[in-house]
Amino acid sequence: MSGAFTRTGTAAIPRLFKRYSLSDVLGEYAGAPASFLRTQTPSRAHLRFPHFARKARDCELSPSLFSSAFFSSSSSSSTAVKDVGIVGWYLGMVKCRPILTKSVTSALIYTAADLSSQTLAHQSSESYDLVRTLRMAGYGLLVLGPSLHYWFNFMSRLFPRRDLLSTLKKMALGQTVYGPFMTVIFFSLNARLQGETNGEIVARLKRDLLPTMLNGVMYWPVCDFITFRFIPVHLQPLVSNSFSYLWTVYMTYMAGREKASTIPAN
Repeated sequence: MSGAFTRTGTAAIPRLFKRYSLSDVLGEYAGAPASFLRTQTPSRAHLRFPHFARKARDCELSPSLFSSAFFSSSSSSSTAVKDVGIVGWYLGMVKCRPILTKSVTSALIYTAADLSSQTLAHQSSESYDLVRTLRMAGYGLLVLGPSLHYWFNFMSRLFPRRDLLSTLKKMALGQTVYGPFMTVIFFSLNARLQGETNGEIVARLKRDLLPTMLNGVMYWPVCDFITFRFIPVHLQPLVSNSFSYLWTVYMTYMAGREKASTIPAN
């Protein structure tokens, strides 16, 4: 019986191949998942995201983003994320949203610096001037943060190398162009927000600008040398802000001084 079954089965195989080709069978089963997916997958119209959602999706902080931003070696991406932690998250934000990240960083540093400045000069009978702290935070968020982003990018395009000569050129431009300009903006804007008139602002600049610039020459060249020579351009605002903490304590103290007299001394 088994032999008859074998002969019958063997004879039926050619008839099956004549009736159903192998391509028909494979096409039917290979096409089934595709047709199922076509019926189950929503149309492209249902997969559209708002602009901000697409931006957030595109800037997803993936392990490859961390490793490419922070590591030069070929270590695994999962190990990179585990090792860097908050640093990796910050680097991802700097890459995805550079201006916003650097602006918020500047605002936080100016807030901390102003609170430190008020603490150093704080009297037991005085309370903290929170409006002054908000002015400093607003300056860091709206003025200094964006300006640092564009300034360091401009310097990297103007002098793309990080050799000694290029570093010295960047330092010179920082001390003669960017530093004086931003100091004037800082004193003028802060004075205006305190209600000072044009004459009082000019008197304040005459009194405070030159001493501030002289003190800056003693502090910033070393900081700028480290920043321009050794730090990648996308991290230079962060390093500059870190150096500026002590400087901002001094600047907020100078900005918080009383109005300068507009009456010339005899």
